[in-house]
Amino acid sequence: MRPVSISACILALAAASVLLGGSSVLADPVPPPGGDIPQDFKIATQADDYVKREVMIPMRDGTKLFTVIIVPKGASRAPMILNRTPYGARKFTASAESPRRALVLPLSFGELAEAGYIIVSQDVRGRYKSEGDYVMNRPLSGDLNHTPVDHSTDAWDTIDWLVKNVPESNGKVGTMGTSYDGFTVLMSLINPHPALKAAAPFNPMVDTWMGDDWFHNGALRQTYADYIFAQTAEKSSDYKWIAPRYDAYETWLGIGSAGTLGKLLGMDQLPFWQRLTAHPAYDAYWRAQAVDKILAARPLTVPTLYIHSLWDQEDIYGATAAFAATRAQSGAGHDNSFLVIGPWRHGGGNGDGSSLGAIKFDGDTGRWFRRNVLLPFFDARLKDGAAKADIATVTAFETGANVWRRYDQWPQSCSNGCPFKSAPLYLSAGARLSFDKQPAASPAFDEYISDPAKPVTYRPRPIRPTYAADSTWRRWLVDDQRFASDRTDVLTYTSEVLKAPLRIAGQPVAHLFASTSGTDGDWVVKLIDVYPDEVPGEVEMGSYQLPVAMDILRGRYRDDPANPSAIPAGKVVAYTLKLPNADHVFLPGHRIMVQVQSSWFPLYDRNPQTFVPNIFFAKPADYVKATQRVFHKPDAASYIDLPVAQ
Repeated sequence: MRPVSISACILALAAASVLLGGSSVLADPVPPPGGDIPQDFKIATQADDYVKREVMIPMRDGTKLFTVIIVPKGASRAPMILNRTPYGARKFTASAESPRRALVLPLSFGELAEAGYIIVSQDVRGRYKSEGDYVMNRPLSGDLNHTPVDHSTDAWDTIDWLVKNVPESNGKVGTMGTSYDGFTVLMSLINPHPALKAAAPFNPMVDTWMGDDWFHNGALRQTYADYIFAQTAEKSSDYKWIAPRYDAYETWLGIGSAGTLGKLLGMDQLPFWQRLTAHPAYDAYWRAQAVDKILAARPLTVPTLYIHSLWDQEDIYGATAAFAATRAQSGAGHDNSFLVIGPWRHGGGNGDGSSLGAIKFDGDTGRWFRRNVLLPFFDARLKDGAAKADIATVTAFETGANVWRRYDQWPQSCSNGCPFKSAPLYLSAGARLSFDKQPAASPAFDEYISDPAKPVTYRPRPIRPTYAADSTWRRWLVDDQRFASDRTDVLTYTSEVLKAPLRIAGQPVAHLFASTSGTDGDWVVKLIDVYPDEVPGEVEMGSYQLPVAMDILRGRYRDDPANPSAIPAGKVVAYTLKLPNADHVFLPGHRIMVQVQSSWFPLYDRNPQTFVPNIFFAKPADYVKATQRVFHKPDAASYIDLPVAQ
């Protein structure tokens, strides 16, 4: 039940005054039995421009799911947008104290409500007010889920109930949501209900081992432990993990391994934490849940608009992977995949997209996307008699130039049937980047000492807990990288000042030839745009080191993600690390920089640099210093393969 707005109270009192002829009513001065809080108080809703219904929708197994329906007053033959969430449907539909539907909902949903859509939010089974058992990212019914229900069947049953029981609707439904809610959108596409006509997953969780949420290429995102704790320790996330220190760096360094964390905080009682730490490799458990692989195995029959954020600090892998999987299909689903690439953080396309951290985009990119792409996409497929939407297969914001572009495919570097235009950018001697291969006479390598006792941070200290009120978590992927560039355990390579723009549109790939004195190790590679020493009108941006694409690879998985193996100590080994997608222009006057390091703490757990069966249970003695060498000789020339666009 939403809070009572003052304006609604005034209107209700005025109406009551008219009905009573302006007279006042004196209450009985004696307190009533039961006290002053009535059992059946009803909030005045005369001024509301919507009707709110709370219902329990039955699923095929008898479980009932709590659902909130926001219907515009006077609606007739209106389309519906369904959001299925583990974060609280009642919270979702109480964003502000207002009689206006556009304000009681999150911004992107409020805009759709204002445009005449019925908005539906539902607690997934086992969360908040829904019945049933909660399972994190519940797999499809089968080998990993021995029940007959999953998010696909729950979406089907919910849509079936809605089209039969919401008389104001036209019987057409779209699904929309962000992150975990984006994952449930993708689940609705598997054996979809006939009434499901469109879907818009924002930054969905797709493959949580490869690059969404729990892992990146095998490296554990250990700071997500507080999220897992809140999500699975109690049905309504009332249990909170209170960090013992102000600086999360010190907290995590003091804890040690993920296994130690489990014991200290009781995490080892949580079934999902047990499964996560028991499956460090990309085994059948993770592969069977990879949604892009699931979608690729069946025709996509529902038009789907994947929304990707260039600086998504949580699920930077999912949207482009799912788009690639479904766009590559032949036949019925080929024209149903659309992609939007925006200059946002995680979920940023739902809100104000004027800036991110210190970076400005010459206008509200979020609003532009929603008005010019999202709303037309839904209207054309859900509203009766709506015109066809003029939406490109790929709508991408080109950072650096700060312009929206329409593409026929992604990556753009291969558009119009051209071969992939590879532009190898070599890590050369003298801390230089060069498009020319290193000559034989140059030194063979650069080296540094990686010390697990003093890991490289992923943002400047002090590092606040991820979801602390003053955390900079949402914008850390655009943080100035100068805090790391001068560390002795970070290799930094820089190009000459660019005389012409260099445009990339695709996925940069790092090819490292490296050795370690240990038997395991991590490799972090950052592709960075270095601003000119002076920036007119933005003095603070002088020499700013803007990350364009960054990621991590756990060395034990270099050959086979499913079968880890020790790294031969002292031997030159080839590593391939696919960085996140980028649509960016390095402008004249800027320089390109690449940084290489072996820790990214405390976001990722420390590699002990000694091969052990399961890093999550490494012992203190397993953590050792290692000498890391990155080679740049003719037969082992490390480089970044840039997806240069025409």
